Amino acid sequence: METNILLESGTNELEILEFRVGGNYYGMNVAKIKEILTYKKPTPVPNGHPSIEGIFMPRDTIISIIDLAHCLKLPPSKDESRDMFIVTNFNELHAAFHVHEVVGIHRVSWADIVKPDETINTAGAGVATGIIKINEKLIIILDFEKIVNDISPETSLRVSEIDNLQNRERNEVPILIAEDSPLLSSMITSCLHKAGYSNVTVSNNGKEAWDKLKEYKEKGNPMDYVHCVITDIEMPQMDGHRLTKLIKEDDALKEIPVVIFSSLVNDEMRRKGEMLGANAQLSKPEIGMLVKCIDDLVK
Repeated sequence: METNILLESGTNELEILEFRVGGNYYGMNVAKIKEILTYKKPTPVPNGHPSIEGIFMPRDTIISIIDLAHCLKLPPSKDESRDMFIVTNFNELHAAFHVHEVVGIHRVSWADIVKPDETINTAGAGVATGIIKINEKLIIILDFEKIVNDISPETSLRVSEIDNLQNRERNEVPILIAEDSPLLSSMITSCLHKAGYSNVTVSNNGKEAWDKLKEYKEKGNPMDYVHCVITDIEMPQMDGHRLTKLIKEDDALKEIPVVIFSSLVNDEMRRKGEMLGANAQLSKPEIGMLVKCIDDLVK
């Protein structure tokens, strides 16, 4: 899929694909999308998950079709002639989402995306990561990682990798996490605690993390308060690339190691992270590799 998204790194911008399921309009970060294809009946999979509509093979790869209407408890399509497959690649996984219409692409700022409160998104249960108003219409940005995780939990974080890292010596070095998903921030924190890292502070987005770092600067040497920053890329208010850029351009903060831990880490995103000065970049399933990376950076 051709896109000009983020030709410059750290601009705090993204492109949102707007699409419809049922009578509702939703959004997806274009960085997750490989291509958009016309809907055709997939091949059913016996005894598969109820949200898996089937499989298809557009080229040389077999891809599972996730029925987004079923996931969101919405009515099925009334006119499949307008239906589309959004083929994605994140968390080292290829998947396609069946939607009822693709509307268009909008370039927006993360600062304009509002995080849903708990009346909309109960922590750990909701599938909305943000809401943005475009052309007088509210568009809900979905948490596709959680949707896939609910179908196949090991695609989100390979928590089984932590079993081999337990019973290690307790380590009190302070770690700051920027992660907007309540489910993932809880899982990452739990995994780090099991691996011995007990002094973990969580921020809900890049802006919250940046505000904390500014507070640490005001108190004196920020390295006394944080030895490593772990950040997602996709977050309302401020994304992880912007956070990394601000840290590495600040003389008082630039020595703090930054690890980008995101479902979006691919070759293109890796190059952008390197340009911004990230010390390491890992794809989100690799929680065991994250612990080993922290070990190396905070020795």
